[in-house]
Amino acid sequence: MALTSPWAPSSDVEAALRLDFRSDTITQPTPAMREAMRSAEVGDDVFGEDPSINALELESARLFEKEAGLFVASGTQGNLLALLSLTRPGDELIAEASSHIANSEVGGAARLGGLTLRALAGRHGKLSPEQVAATVRPENVHYARTTLLAIENTHNAGGGTILAPDDVEALTRTARERGLKVHVDGARIFNAAVALDVRPAVLARNADTLTFCLSKGLSAPVGSVLVGSTSVIGEARRYRKMVGGGMRQAGVLAAAGLLALKEGVERLAEDHRRARNLAEGLARIGGVQIDLATVQTNIVRFDVSGLGRTAASFAEALRERGLRVSGGAGPGGVRMVAHRHIDDAAVDEALEAIARLRP
Repeated sequence: MALTSPWAPSSDVEAALRLDFRSDTITQPTPAMREAMRSAEVGDDVFGEDPSINALELESARLFEKEAGLFVASGTQGNLLALLSLTRPGDELIAEASSHIANSEVGGAARLGGLTLRALAGRHGKLSPEQVAATVRPENVHYARTTLLAIENTHNAGGGTILAPDDVEALTRTARERGLKVHVDGARIFNAAVALDVRPAVLARNADTLTFCLSKGLSAPVGSVLVGSTSVIGEARRYRKMVGGGMRQAGVLAAAGLLALKEGVERLAEDHRRARNLAEGLARIGGVQIDLATVQTNIVRFDVSGLGRTAASFAEALRERGLRVSGGAGPGGVRMVAHRHIDDAAVDEALEAIARLRP
């Protein structure tokens, strides 16, 4: 399937990214996004006067059937603001052990929120309701109060794995029964919605807050959005100012994000198809270990120890051939991510280059 013209590479820079499998965060804004940024109507967002940001926040809230939205600089910032708004210092939150909140956000929940993290090992990033129920602490003067459950969907470290609506419903129901609030780290939630062919709001049902990224597969240059109730988003807006996130005339960024939501979501299916083709090709290469069950969206994780290589030596060997990949879990873990600059020929070239690394 060829890329539709508005999303096809439009410059030498973009064309050069067709062999860069490190992450979907490297995607460049489309020409239409650049034009929208150039002509965006802006104002002072800290005063609530940026019409482009206001439009993005309203559309985001509508998509997830929440009352309000808040434009933030990154998914990490959005997650932090959610945690600060839903807890008090000294509280405890539950998250999957390999989740982004637990591993890749510089300990912000502890440093800035005064929160204790209970990290539970899930299967491919998925926690069970039984795990959550067993982890909630009883009321006791010795214990921190368990007040929040954080869910990641899709789960990056799990391989882009999806929590289906029934999974989310079971987890949120268990959390509610035990008095917990729920935050969804939905950095790639649109990948999950497209793969499941469901409305995004279905995956946010019964969650207090959800963060999603505009700057990954949706290809906007900067930004994420946090959605939730009017009261919680009001608190998050105050915390955003506290951590330096009042970006004033940031409508030039929000304009690209709004276009990403309108034009970029359905195209994610192409990334999923290419990731699957890549994964199935890797499974045919002797020495590569991959669990195809984990390849559900645009992320492919595998191990190259059987090729006699570490992740670092594997990445260096591919870089010499013009391809770029990133490391994964363990010394032989590798991650490759499909995005709008990756075409079918790039997948074929990558597989050919990897096959040549067999001992």
